[in-house]
Amino acid sequence: MDKIDLREELKHLYQASAKSVVQVEVPPLKYLMMDGEGDPNTSQAYAQAVEALFSVSYTVKFMVKKGPQALDYSVMPLEGLWWADDMAVFADNDKAKWKWTMMILQPAFVADDVIDAAIAEVRRKKKLPGIDRPRLENFSEGLCAQILHIGPFCDEGPSIERLHEYIDTRSCRIGKHHEIYLSDIRRAAPKNWKTIIRQPMK
Repeated sequence: MDKIDLREELKHLYQASAKSVVQVEVPPLKYLMMDGEGDPNTSQAYAQAVEALFSVSYTVKFMVKKGPQALDYSVMPLEGLWWADDMAVFADNDKAKWKWTMMILQPAFVADDVIDAAIAEVRRKKKLPGIDRPRLENFSEGLCAQILHIGPFCDEGPSIERLHEYIDTRSCRIGKHHEIYLSDIRRAAPKNWKTIIRQPMK
């Protein structure tokens, strides 16, 4: 059975350069999402969201592989939308006031009822604390600029500044700060973490 590589099919969205900012047009995509707020390093809700999103996404993968479609594919990376009621909290690094939507892209060929069934299966088998919070949503960002950051999250500042400068000299920023976590931070050294930083623009 061949494995579908969604990162390769969507490589203009899931591959980026650390050397330069590029513009991309992001079409409507289907995500499994969970919302919350608070410091991602200490928030129980954040940890529950990540666990629930990956548990459901892998359950969907195995359902599709064993089902009538008999398709195999790689689960996509974790992504996050970040914002705050007062954006100054980011400059102050007041993570307790951060708001977020964590999400994982779901393949277009997977029917919504399969994802619903996967949520029900995880709820039945694992009884995860956050399993009642995932939602399925078609999310469209349209025109965006993005850059690859290599290194720990705390060192993202210069990459974000380059991204914002690129946009601000051409247009204006809209929407929410978007990060795509390409590395498994449990295994890779922080200096090697790869994160795509994306910002919608007019």
